Amino acid sequence: MDKKKIWNIVKLLLKISITGLSLYLVSKKVEFSDLKEAFNNSNPIFLFLAFVAFVISQIAASSRLNSFFKGMGLHISAIFNFKIYLLGMFYNLFLPGGIGGDGYKIFLLRKKFEIKGRRLFQAIFFDRLSGLWALGFIISMLVIFIPNLGIPNWVPIVVVASGTILYYVVMRKFFADFSNQFILTHGKALFVQSMQVITIILLLFALNYDGKFSPYLFMFLASSLVAVFPFTVGGLGARELVFVYGAQYFHMDQHLAVIVSLLFYCISALLSLSGMYFVFNPKEIGVNKVDLKQVDEEE
Repeated sequence: MDKKKIWNIVKLLLKISITGLSLYLVSKKVEFSDLKEAFNNSNPIFLFLAFVAFVISQIAASSRLNSFFKGMGLHISAIFNFKIYLLGMFYNLFLPGGIGGDGYKIFLLRKKFEIKGRRLFQAIFFDRLSGLWALGFIISMLVIFIPNLGIPNWVPIVVVASGTILYYVVMRKFFADFSNQFILTHGKALFVQSMQVITIILLLFALNYDGKFSPYLFMFLASSLVAVFPFTVGGLGARELVFVYGAQYFHMDQHLAVIVSLLFYCISALLSLSGMYFVFNPKEIGVNKVDLKQVDEEE
């Protein structure tokens, strides 16, 4: 067994261990029987609407990525792009070892269109970066509506404005082709995060919550920042841990916070599962089963 395969196994074991530890710490703070009861009493209509909102967010997210591809001169159809986006989601969530969903997308596009892997990596990198920017933007706006934090309103405004200008200047200077659609791609990034915020609001409605939304939305976005880092399996455990300790700070209902986080994970997993179709029907994305098996060897 070569070093790469050993490292992939070690990464997978670390992710599973950290996920397990996080869930264990969460279980020390909440009773999972109470979570089951809350779910049983939830409103199925709002649960369905939350799923629809999340699907819309992912369609927009795939469109954002396609805009970055167009910036580098790669023109692919929206449908094909969404197919490989779903495939990437499936690999990220259900097969967290190895190179992950982004690696598979790079491999498939490089093989099909003979595009340099470095350029594809840059497009995916800026796609992720735009998502982080949108997260930071919305978090900063929410700070204004949460006086408990004790942060003056001008601070998040100045931070967002100066950070955005610096971000654009650096991109414009060193990656001009990606900056040409800066407003479009980052507008899409804001829409993606906004739809995910709406997803959380709908989940709160589904759980019959009628209090202040802003602390839950703030903790969701904060947990999304944590979930970005590949320390856990699809963010499972990390999000819930952030919600649990954030609930203590903001005097939120810990059980409600955790079940909202778990429901969001389930919605994400449900959509990601659809990507499995392309694993068994790779011709739908213009490759064959042998191609998929070659990914780990070539990346």
